Amino acid sequence: MRLTGARALITGGSRGIGRATAERFAAEGARVAILYRANDDAAHAALDALPGVPAGPHVLVRADVADPDAAPRAVDEAADVLGGLDVLVNNAGVGGRHRIDEDDYAAWRAAWERILAVNLVGAANVAYAAGRHMLAHGGGRMVFVSSRGAFRGEPDQPAYGASKAGLNALAQSLAQQLAPHGVSVGVVAPGFVETDLAAERLAGPAGDAIRAQSPLGRVARPEDVANAALFFADPASSFATGAILDVNGASYLRS
Repeated sequence: MRLTGARALITGGSRGIGRATAERFAAEGARVAILYRANDDAAHAALDALPGVPAGPHVLVRADVADPDAAPRAVDEAADVLGGLDVLVNNAGVGGRHRIDEDDYAAWRAAWERILAVNLVGAANVAYAAGRHMLAHGGGRMVFVSSRGAFRGEPDQPAYGASKAGLNALAQSLAQQLAPHGVSVGVVAPGFVETDLAAERLAGPAGDAIRAQSPLGRVARPEDVANAALFFADPASSFATGAILDVNGASYLRS
């Protein structure tokens, strides 16, 4: 198995892409720490779905990555329980509609502060804490879950698009900074994914048009993104550090 013995922390790991990634990594032999914010029922269901590994049990860690004090404590807790940290998947993210032509200034500012606090600043703080563990123990792999919105724009949620563009720059900066220390960094950039967050829109009037954006006639499944994350988490892919892998079914092609 490709991740036998690896110790992996996955933020936002209780649902959607995070849960699928946790299951994929566990099936490949990793011990997994699922970091989640608030939904205990979803987190325990995700934990119970993970296949066991001989090296020891998986674990749940509860924290809000937007809290600059809680984020590093959660990483340290996961590393303590797992006995170290080899892989980080920075997946936790939020979005939300906000437009200049619809919202007042207070709502506009609130959206930017909330979304960037989780998607960019929170991811940076988690990466710092995880990176310190990796530097102390000879290296590791980081995977950032971004979005095609970082490239094509997100007119209904510009803070989301901006946060993901910033996440790409953060990941590629860390790829250069950390490569001499044995830490590789990759980015997965999906389009629409069949998750709870997208379910209402996919089931609504826009659903058919969204699926038609891809010549495959569908949106991504969480497992599609998990497979891409596995590529970067595999030590054999370390020379791909700094790369951004699009997982959008050719719905958006960038040069």
